[in-house]
Amino acid sequence: MKVKKGWLAIQVGLEEEEEEDGGIQRFVIPISYLYHPFLQKLLDKAHDVYGYHVDGPLKLPCSVDDFLHIRWQIEKEPNRSHHHLSSALSFNSCRLVLNY
Repeated sequence: MKVKKGWLAIQVGLEEEEEEDGGIQRFVIPISYLYHPFLQKLLDKAHDVYGYHVDGPLKLPCSVDDFLHIRWQIEKEPNRSHHHLSSALSFNSCRLVLNY
């Protein structure tokens, strides 16, 4: 399936999750999300888990539910300014603490 210009297809999920728990799912996100600190931390974690040379789509090692929450956090920012982050979220499945 083709992805529109300015968007990126990713795979999210943990291989040990059952299909009923979300499994691995494909999402299409705006490329601009990759500059958000939350996604930057997930990309760093993806590098730790998968390395840089992986065949296929970009994979994020995070549960689908946690990714959906992270995406919701990004989308709810009124001006999507990522410079004034002041609280913290912890996502066990991603093994991340995200400061915002």
